[in-house]
Amino acid sequence: MNTTTPALWLTAAGLGAFHGVNPAMGWLFALALGLYAHSKRVVLLSLVPIALGHALSVALVLAGVLTLGSVVGHETLARGCGALLIGWGAWRAWRGHRGRPAVGMRTGLAGLALWSFVMSSAHGAGLMLVPALLPFCGGAAGGTSAAFEAGALALSIHTAAMLAVIAAISIFAMSMHERAGLGFLRTGWINVDWLWSVALIACGAWLFV
Repeated sequence: MNTTTPALWLTAAGLGAFHGVNPAMGWLFALALGLYAHSKRVVLLSLVPIALGHALSVALVLAGVLTLGSVVGHETLARGCGALLIGWGAWRAWRGHRGRPAVGMRTGLAGLALWSFVMSSAHGAGLMLVPALLPFCGGAAGGTSAAFEAGALALSIHTAAMLAVIAAISIFAMSMHERAGLGFLRTGWINVDWLWSVALIACGAWLFV
């Protein structure tokens, strides 16, 4: 594997932090569970299934793209992924913020992991990492094994960064709850949704450049 590509790891970490900021990726749910149980320990415990569900969703996308990259030309793959990213971003901007799946506050860890997987998949979280990993497709970086090795490392860095951000936001918001309230969350959610759509479209457009 080519280890002289720090841009890949920085991109994976940056996208992980960006995903962590999005309340739809889990921190809002972790906060709600913590407030419901009046326990910061519950907040931290909920991070495990949230991270696992998100990581599985992203991993499936990356595995599919990297596998496809071993049999499809690099330019064709880039344009195809770019079109998919732009289309997904446009759909999210149009109506993707509606109808989030409802999961009760009494859900178990398995249910929370499933919720995280569904939300990450519906938001196209894994697609955002595709542009960074495309240089490893088509044998340009040492073959399929090197591509999967790079993908695994990028996924680990991405998930760790997302988990750190979710934990920080959830604990901070819970600590500030009594003094500041949580009325700002609905507005913040909508703004992040639009920003998420813009990020998807921007990633797709970059693949056409």
